[in-house]
Amino acid sequence: MHSESCLRARRLCHSATLFRMKSVPIKPGRSFASDNNAGVHPEVLEALARVNQGHVVAYGDDPYTRSAIEKFHEHFGSDIDVFFTFNGTGANVLGLQSLTRPYHAVLCSEYAHIYTDECGAPEKHTGCKLIPLPHHDGKITLHDVRHAYHGIGDQHHVQVRVVSITQSTEMGTVYRPQEVRALGEFAHERDMFLHMDGARIANAAASLGQNLRHATRDLGVDVLSFGGTKNGIIGGEAVVFFNRKFSEDFLYLRKQSMQLASKMRFIAAQFEVLLTNELWRRSAEHANRMARLLEKELARIPEVKVVWEVEANGVFAQIPRHAIEKIRQQYFFYTWMEEESVVRWMCSFDTTEEDVREFAKIVGEAVKG
Repeated sequence: MHSESCLRARRLCHSATLFRMKSVPIKPGRSFASDNNAGVHPEVLEALARVNQGHVVAYGDDPYTRSAIEKFHEHFGSDIDVFFTFNGTGANVLGLQSLTRPYHAVLCSEYAHIYTDECGAPEKHTGCKLIPLPHHDGKITLHDVRHAYHGIGDQHHVQVRVVSITQSTEMGTVYRPQEVRALGEFAHERDMFLHMDGARIANAAASLGQNLRHATRDLGVDVLSFGGTKNGIIGGEAVVFFNRKFSEDFLYLRKQSMQLASKMRFIAAQFEVLLTNELWRRSAEHANRMARLLEKELARIPEVKVVWEVEANGVFAQIPRHAIEKIRQQYFFYTWMEEESVVRWMCSFDTTEEDVREFAKIVGEAVKG
């Protein structure tokens, strides 16, 4: 399911779905379209209220931002640098920009967010070429990375500099520790770097039973885009450098790229609470558990086929084409691969068992025709 035609179909279908959204009435309740659609965790709202007192110095020179960065040090080690951004695209672009020059290339999956869903921002702002590799259950493999590594030292070719992976993947699967480590070792042996788009790193680490450091730094990741928006915060991401030599100019890159928040404390406070008392893990484990429950409920419906193993908080299912619009009359969601009639259903920190069972019931009724 990784042909060029499938990729084009997904893009077209994604655009068509967004167009149809304009005529879809807003309905209360929870959907299964995206963990971006979920609300905000109550503990995050409480944290925002706590820091909403008085005046502090802007642009991150405040005690709340320093305290949040200390939380990152607790999880990843004290010899790291952490910078907050507004969104995931900003985090990914700036993380890659810190590792590259315009004649470099980045290897990634043909379904990677940086390749399909960031409107060319990585290529525009880094000047680099993104080289898409075929995915295997959402992952890129060491074999394909090795095959794409060529033309080194040839002035006529872009120079491969970064391997970028998404954890968990765009297909809801999770790289195993040995897979990440192998990619990191391959990169480092060739003076390359490993970048991780960790928009859902919490879900992946929870799925694997790892802590955040074991899931990233200890496996050879050089730069991490640490996601929070999909795990219960209002908005904000963090770029984490495990080698400070790559972050020397980041203050200027962030400002120039319009990703520097003046009232930084309100982004920082969300991450501090996310990294306190295992909130990141509690929220991710719940979302993952709801996805497994959804998979179990869907297994009762013969017409529905789950196409990739449910390892994080997403379920990708092949359903009869006629059922898609019927289900959308009550729940909005995305069609992932139009030609194969594969859809994506995501669970969130606030998804309930009742939500799952009610949704599965609607799916069951719709597929019967």
